[in-house]
Amino acid sequence: MATKIGEMLLKGNLITPEQLRHALESQKKTKERIGTVLVKAGFIKEEELLAFLGRQFNIPVVDLSKYEINAEVVRLLPEEMVQKHLALPINRVGSKMIVAVADPSNMAIIDGIGFKTGYSVELVLASERDITAAINKFFDRSMEFKDIISELDEDLEVVREEDLDALDQERGIDDAPVVKLANFVLTDAIKRRASDIHIEPYEKEFRVRYRVDGVLYEVMRPPLKLRNALSSRLKIMSSLDIAERRLPQDGRIKLKVGKGREMDFRVSVLPTIHGEKIVLRLLDKASLELDMTKLGFETEPLQDFQEAIHRPYGMILVTGPTGSGKTTTLYSALADLNKTTDNISTAEDPVEYNFAGINQVQMKEEIGLTFAAALRSFLRQDPDIIMVGEIRDYETAEIAVKAALTGHLVLSTLHTNDAPSTITRLLNMGIEPFLVSSSLNLILAQRLARRTCAACRQEVKIPPKALVDAGMKAERLKHARPARGKGCDDCNGTGFRGRVALYEVMPIKEEIKELILRGGSAIDVKREAVRLGMKTLRQSGLSKLEEGVTTLEEVLRVTAPD
Repeated sequence: MATKIGEMLLKGNLITPEQLRHALESQKKTKERIGTVLVKAGFIKEEELLAFLGRQFNIPVVDLSKYEINAEVVRLLPEEMVQKHLALPINRVGSKMIVAVADPSNMAIIDGIGFKTGYSVELVLASERDITAAINKFFDRSMEFKDIISELDEDLEVVREEDLDALDQERGIDDAPVVKLANFVLTDAIKRRASDIHIEPYEKEFRVRYRVDGVLYEVMRPPLKLRNALSSRLKIMSSLDIAERRLPQDGRIKLKVGKGREMDFRVSVLPTIHGEKIVLRLLDKASLELDMTKLGFETEPLQDFQEAIHRPYGMILVTGPTGSGKTTTLYSALADLNKTTDNISTAEDPVEYNFAGINQVQMKEEIGLTFAAALRSFLRQDPDIIMVGEIRDYETAEIAVKAALTGHLVLSTLHTNDAPSTITRLLNMGIEPFLVSSSLNLILAQRLARRTCAACRQEVKIPPKALVDAGMKAERLKHARPARGKGCDDCNGTGFRGRVALYEVMPIKEEIKELILRGGSAIDVKREAVRLGMKTLRQSGLSKLEEGVTTLEEVLRVTAPD
């Protein structure tokens, strides 16, 4: 079906063959409809797509945001069917049901709906965004949560921590209310695009929070008496010991979501004074962006980074706090370097995503498999490219530096505030200045800022003084087009959807090497790097602000003044 619509748009001269090929490649990863992919990529405007498809299929186009949808008719179809086909009944006239669809090429849905409801079906065309918003409105997820809780209240006396395993077997895994709640939390987090789930017990309350685009939001407060049952259920799913409640534990959950899509959850259980706090990190390989041009790099820093990773040897360091996207940047570099002619080995803690053609090793410190031990083994494995998850100590740093000096390309991460202070950190670890200057190719510091929602973005006026105080050069003020999201269904009213990376890319040029050898401070190195053309994290953020990609508040939140 995707090919059919794509070919129709191609014949209608609305897209180019290159754009169609690019969209079809993206679609393999995202599993989205071809029209959605083309609109998101900016190859065609949504209104143009709808008007064209309406003419081709002779179907009227409706704006659901202005249409009075009949709530009784909506519920004549089960939610699963509506979600699967994005086909929403919106009205009924006599024996005829009017159904809004996003994909008019799926004509088989007419027979399916007719068979299910007994009505004849008339299709109208609407945007996928509007249909999804209407589905979220009429199939209220909060009601499902209330239903689960009420069911738990009826049965809670038998849902004891030590009985949970037996309860699953006795009732069947789909019938146990606590199982439904655990499944609801996991699937709801996926739908809301959360990166982490926090399940937190306190003395008199119990809450669940999701981290969406880097910010935590409280989503529900289940009954306090439920905390042990829910933590036990998640531990069973993670293959952890439910009897052990005194020590931290780490596990993993793998869920199948939709057609052929798998979602991994990295699970961390921490005993607190009021019970076990559980944090789940969502790892969705389908949403992992490995195309460097889409991560947020500007042209010159991207060229510097690509040039550094394609050198035959040397070290590239990516720095930033936890959750700043360092792993994604390293994976994008490895994806670019992954060729049959090179032997690539990685030491990771933990391995977040699996890649064909790359030898990935999971660290296990309890049995002596540390970064340093893995690095030593890699050097006996005829390596070309080595990735070390993190340089934490002198031993790891020393081996990494020596590997970089003996003909290997080494990529790793460090926790520092900016690129210049990384050099000071290596020197403080005990690495000699001449080794640091000889081994380093490039240091990259990064942060993640929330991206302004494309669906509700609108230009705003910011006082010039506020921009200048933030660090914007006066001559750039006339180029600035700041924008802000007013809040819509796409972004859950936040005004933000997704995140963009801000980069500080510092190639180690001869002038920087001389400064390192002379014992220059981090401030001296930063001053020289800026003179040589480096854009700081704050300046990178202000560039994104100029383009309306993020807001001034976000830039000030994630970057420090220069």
